[in-house]
Amino acid sequence: MTLSNWDDLRIFMAAARSGSFTQAASRLTVDASTVARRIARLESALRATLVARTPKGLKLTAAGARLFDASTAVESAMESAEAISDHGSVRGTVRISAFEGLGSAIVAPAMPALLRRHPGLRIELIANAGFLSPSIREVDIGISLSPPHTPRVTGERLGDCELGLYASEALLDRSGPIESVEGLLSLPFVGYIDDLLYPPELRYLADIHPAITPAMTSSSVRAQLEIIRAGGALGILPCFLAVTAGADLRRVLPSKVSLRRTLWIAAHKDVTETARVKAVYRWLHKLVSDSPEIFTPSQSSSTPRISCESTSREVGNGSTAPGNRKIKS
Repeated sequence: MTLSNWDDLRIFMAAARSGSFTQAASRLTVDASTVARRIARLESALRATLVARTPKGLKLTAAGARLFDASTAVESAMESAEAISDHGSVRGTVRISAFEGLGSAIVAPAMPALLRRHPGLRIELIANAGFLSPSIREVDIGISLSPPHTPRVTGERLGDCELGLYASEALLDRSGPIESVEGLLSLPFVGYIDDLLYPPELRYLADIHPAITPAMTSSSVRAQLEIIRAGGALGILPCFLAVTAGADLRRVLPSKVSLRRTLWIAAHKDVTETARVKAVYRWLHKLVSDSPEIFTPSQSSSTPRISCESTSREVGNGSTAPGNRKIKS
């Protein structure tokens, strides 16, 4: 048995990563029937079944997993050869999983600048309340609130993230001054649905006071933000989300309620040395390290006044107002 067509391997790897013939076809700009046909040809050449169809999508067989692992070395070599011929350009698709707030407020707005710098890249961003894992190749890069716990994945600290207690002007006008944590107990809160929490790091309210029980809950931090903006409740938000939302929000008891979580970035060991993943890794690190004023405002000398104490539309030092805040990329 010999394999002479790298393109068949490339199509197989796209299907393995996406878990679907249709999604692989979309990534490769070919027909789904072409993907299925090429994989069938590869299976015939190898005399082995590589993928199995399940209700949740394609699943690699043992033979398919071995081929995928072996093919990543070929993929890296091909990318290096293409980079030489293209004068060091970065090409290919990178799928990123990030929790909803970070993905929608920070990663998504910065993506156009990344693609202008690397026009050969294609980014697939999955930003929702769940988490897709690099360890089982659902994504190339995952950003989470906990470090990876499998030897198949290389993980590193991306940075710290500060969270604060926020409320709308309307709610604070109704409630009157809040001077202590105990003064919060009579006020409505919004939080996560406890049995739908995928990381324990999202259990915030007990860190403020064990007696706080949310009147409203949602699996979406964006939905929680809208409830807070509407004056329906107080809630814990990442400072970067409160700043970039452009909402009329006030941070409550910033000296008494300040939480911190660590952001972790991880990728499967098979893809960490590819040019495309390295480029996106560097970019994500820069997004966080270049913006301490929104990720860790209490430690930053350039903290936007709107993010913690004020409702002024001025952000200081000639910066834009929060609703139009530019994230460095």
